[in-house]
Amino acid sequence: MNENIMYALEIMGKGMFSIFAVIILLTFIVYLMAKITEIRSNKKGGQEEA
Repeated sequence: MNENIMYALEIMGKGMFSIFAVIILLTFIVYLMAKITEIRSNKKGGQEEA
């Protein structure tokens, strides 16, 4: 029984780590997309005013 609990905890830990890693990755991607959009809008705005 104890071995089964340890095995279950190991699987659960890997799953939780994977979810945490994916959330961090998605947060980073959204942050990069926001920065890229901001840079593009600044370049576009500068060209229209010139």
